[in-house]
Amino acid sequence: MTDKAVTILAIDDDQDILFTLEAIGRTYGWRVTTDSDGRRAAAKVCGLKPDLILVDYHMPGLDGLSTVEMIRTQDRGVPIIVLTVDERQEIADRFLDAGANDFANKPIKIADLAARIKVHIQMRQQQEQLAPVCDKGINDATLSLVRSFCGGAAAPFSAEEVAEGTGLAYQTIVRYLQFLQSRRELTVSSSYGKVGRPRKKYQWVTKRGP
Repeated sequence: MTDKAVTILAIDDDQDILFTLEAIGRTYGWRVTTDSDGRRAAAKVCGLKPDLILVDYHMPGLDGLSTVEMIRTQDRGVPIIVLTVDERQEIADRFLDAGANDFANKPIKIADLAARIKVHIQMRQQQEQLAPVCDKGINDATLSLVRSFCGGAAAPFSAEEVAEGTGLAYQTIVRYLQFLQSRRELTVSSSYGKVGRPRKKYQWVTKRGP
């Protein structure tokens, strides 16, 4: 799959956002199909077969979370990036459990969103070669990317550093680090500064095969 062959389905009730996403698609050579209704857009997935889906969280009618759930009944593999102004981890966890892959903050930063789209397109190309993890909210291609970063880190690292190094959203990284910690592939410690909350540092403890 090349960038020029990429088809993106963008779902948002804000026409200005859809216009912006279409413009981003033209800039990067992607075909962007838009829809302002989650239910209608989800019904298009089987016929359109998009390479990636962008979906807004807050929409009238079918909201973003329900739209993701409906899309997943039709396509279990297409990457879904949620566009949202809500950065709470509990919201991110609900979306990941529903089948979303990652997040991008509003207002949209073009370079950041384009980089995130490229990361997920590349991971989808690799996904068919990986054994499925079969754990709710955990995508095998994303897990492979996070493992690769963690396994290559020479020193303890923070979730922010993993997000920056992988090009994925902070909320997504927190979920995957918790998963790796539950598998005892990471240890975690807290460092205390003079002000603010303690900062978690992770360390890779298990080398896994490809």
